Amino acid sequence: MEKKDSDSIICIGKELDECEHLFAIINISSEQPPPKWPECCIYRVPKNLRKINEEAYTPKLISIGPFHHSGNEFKDMEKHKVRHFKDFLKRTRKSKEDLLEIVKVDKEKISHCYSEDCILGSDNHFVKMILLDAIFIIELFLKLEDEEEDYIQLNPWMSNGIVNDLILLENQVPFFILEKLYMFALNDSPSYNYGEEGDKQIVKQDAPSFLRLSCNFFKYYDKRKDSIIDNKEVKHFTDLLRYFFCSVPGLQMKPNKGDDLDSRICATKLEDAGLKFKVVGKNDRRLLLDIRFVMNPCLRNFPCFNLSWLLACLPCLKKTFPRLERMQPILEIPVIVIDDNTEVTFRNLIALEQCHYPFQPYICNYAELLDYLINSEKDVDLLVEKRIIDNCIGSNEAVAKLINKLCLEITVPQTCYSDLGKDINTYNENPWNRIMAGMKSKFFCDFWRGAATTFAIFVTLDQIWGLVRPFVINK
Repeated sequence: MEKKDSDSIICIGKELDECEHLFAIINISSEQPPPKWPECCIYRVPKNLRKINEEAYTPKLISIGPFHHSGNEFKDMEKHKVRHFKDFLKRTRKSKEDLLEIVKVDKEKISHCYSEDCILGSDNHFVKMILLDAIFIIELFLKLEDEEEDYIQLNPWMSNGIVNDLILLENQVPFFILEKLYMFALNDSPSYNYGEEGDKQIVKQDAPSFLRLSCNFFKYYDKRKDSIIDNKEVKHFTDLLRYFFCSVPGLQMKPNKGDDLDSRICATKLEDAGLKFKVVGKNDRRLLLDIRFVMNPCLRNFPCFNLSWLLACLPCLKKTFPRLERMQPILEIPVIVIDDNTEVTFRNLIALEQCHYPFQPYICNYAELLDYLINSEKDVDLLVEKRIIDNCIGSNEAVAKLINKLCLEITVPQTCYSDLGKDINTYNENPWNRIMAGMKSKFFCDFWRGAATTFAIFVTLDQIWGLVRPFVINK
């Protein structure tokens, strides 16, 4: 027994030596990766998303925060930051030292908001960078609010470029420090008048919150009916944009089983099966994610009453008998504008959800739904014809490629369109609707073929009546 025990000890010793040798070869570091702090909300975009379109996550005109701070291509904008900083000091009559102290008090909390360690340093370089970026943004918003003539505002290309850069996930400063500096500037501002040197002071009475200033600056993206969001906790501007799109009542997250929508379904096939696509106009102000499947209860029990085939070939009946439109199922979709910045916006919102809201992926769900509806250029043609897609980039084929690439490399464990997907699947799988789809494509695809089919049906019925009429009359 003793010999066996000694042999075992020798074997274990050899295994440990081999393990140590292996660790030495692969050079395992004892340093731990930086912890993810509870405040973390500003992320480097994951490599699997970045490789699809790196430019969509990279600022082009101005760097905000530490991730792109060292870029030489942003040096020209640093001069504008300094100029805005001086204008802010004149406007508020605050000292540089007081502003630096506000940021310095929260520098660790600010650094914890970033997914990568920020070198704080003893020379306060990090504090100065955050202060300069934050004051630039605040002064930019105030100049817009006061309708002041400014170099940036007078150059639309620059103004538009800054708006686009300020929505990028990697190009953010925490919202709380913006609010804190703004509120500090409001204090001790006795009036809204011009000082001795002609510089305008901030309003103290009835001054808008910084959140309202932010909503005004990004109003192009804000389609909400309710403009009261003062109690909303916003982490940064990318998070604010997500709130604009996602504040839809009634959307509930459910586990994504992978079968909520049939991948074989697309817009053209659904339209052939009698589903009507209806745009929700810009004036209705329904939020982008508010997509609804509307069906008359009668059609659920008696699908044979679906009159989409008849209305397709005889659209004049819609005006003559408007109630006939109720006898067809409708998919209501708010209008979506596809322009040069659409991909950038959606990719950054998707990246934010993948990193920070993995179990609330509303934007990811919306992109997936569009991906299901659009398989080819023909699907885009249909949605453009129905005015659901407002194509500002020219090519419908380019729109199809853009939509189909949005969901690459993303993981979606939850979905808010589970019930919608089931309704669409149930409708598409109904045998009667498939029969109607075949009839529509063969016999009622246009007015003339529909009219010829209808005439043939009447002729056939007349002949049948001619055959049976003598027997009916004789009785």
